[in-house]
Amino acid sequence: MPIVELHVLEGYKPDEKQRLADAVTRAVRFVVPAAPELVTVMIHDMPAQDYYRGGLMRQPAAARPDPAEIVRKFLAAMEARDLDQARGMLGEGFRMVFPATAPMTTLEELIDWSKPRYKFVTKTYEGFDAMQGAGDAAVVYCRGTLQGEYHDGSAFAGIRFIDRFEITDGKITKQDVWNDMAETRMTTAEGAV
Repeated sequence: MPIVELHVLEGYKPDEKQRLADAVTRAVRFVVPAAPELVTVMIHDMPAQDYYRGGLMRQPAAARPDPAEIVRKFLAAMEARDLDQARGMLGEGFRMVFPATAPMTTLEELIDWSKPRYKFVTKTYEGFDAMQGAGDAAVVYCRGTLQGEYHDGSAFAGIRFIDRFEITDGKITKQDVWNDMAETRMTTAEGAV
């Protein structure tokens, strides 16, 4: 039964501490084979007037935004075609790679690439997995299925996908996409012959 105690400068909101406790619980379970309810996390708030580093009183840094929530909002904005909102969520040097494409750096490139492929596409999400990457970027994987309509009016559904995002300083800097659309389209075309 692992017990983890954390000391943080006071000032973090309850939902931010909840995210911290959840992340620590998952980190412990990555190594220790314990059920979540057996991992105890205790967070102790340290008053700023009782905390000094380098001989100076310190203030807490602002909590980072939830990277999974950033991805959810970005994908919702893209599906709603609110490109201004989606564009505002992209960081400097943003790039994305979809199946069989060179890296794209703008949402307009993505839209131009997708126009001849299908009339529209939506996503059903099975889950979001967020973790801290080795560097400064948080990594979020989302997975689920695609559905939509081709230009000939035929519908598609149940096409598996995985998107991998990197988030740095609250902005999306990278998106990699994998899906079975080409394989599904090829199988459908072969069945129609």
